[in-house]
Amino acid sequence: MTGDRLTKAAVAERALRLADSEGQEAVTIRRLAKELGVTPMALYWHFKNKDELLLGVIDHALSEVRADPQAGDPWQKRLRTLFETVVGVMREHPSLPSLLFAVDKTQTGSFARATDDTLALLSDAGFTLEEGYWVATHLLHAAIGLVSGQPGCPPGVPADQTEEWRRQKRMQMSLLPSDRYPKLVEYAASYETEPDMDRYYAFCIDLIVGGVETMAASR
Repeated sequence: MTGDRLTKAAVAERALRLADSEGQEAVTIRRLAKELGVTPMALYWHFKNKDELLLGVIDHALSEVRADPQAGDPWQKRLRTLFETVVGVMREHPSLPSLLFAVDKTQTGSFARATDDTLALLSDAGFTLEEGYWVATHLLHAAIGLVSGQPGCPPGVPADQTEEWRRQKRMQMSLLPSDRYPKLVEYAASYETEPDMDRYYAFCIDLIVGGVETMAASR
């Protein structure tokens, strides 16, 4: 890729893929320039330093997270769709949760827009702006928690190592004293097979969004 065809989005996309495969620490201007086949100076046209680069990656990753305030659907459906989109992006990009804590994400247009959209939906639900911000923050951390705490192997474990990871986890849990932790020992058997991830995410999204809906209905 030559410098004259090197767009900001292309740089951010490559950096995001690099973070997903090797971790946030691998994302440096020099490493990224090598990956793209350009000089580091070519990247400085778009990002002055690593913090700006990471902000650009977050902005790029969240570019599809939005809610149309003019849509005719009720706020419940639009909030669920927005939350599902955030969870989907984090499932696709396991590096995103750590990136969100690495820099001030509020400086990115995509994050600010997604937050503003969420506040508008929660205002429609009857929450004050302050309460809406609390709920929006909870939803963000809930999405991070769902992905980082998903059943089976943690994100980032290579596919050829997942079976062994589950075997070790099953053994570790099954060896707990059954008289003290009977349910955990019983749960150990669940590691024998790969979990149904779609069912897990659908269940948890219902749990989290349903909680917001219930609180709004009781106001």
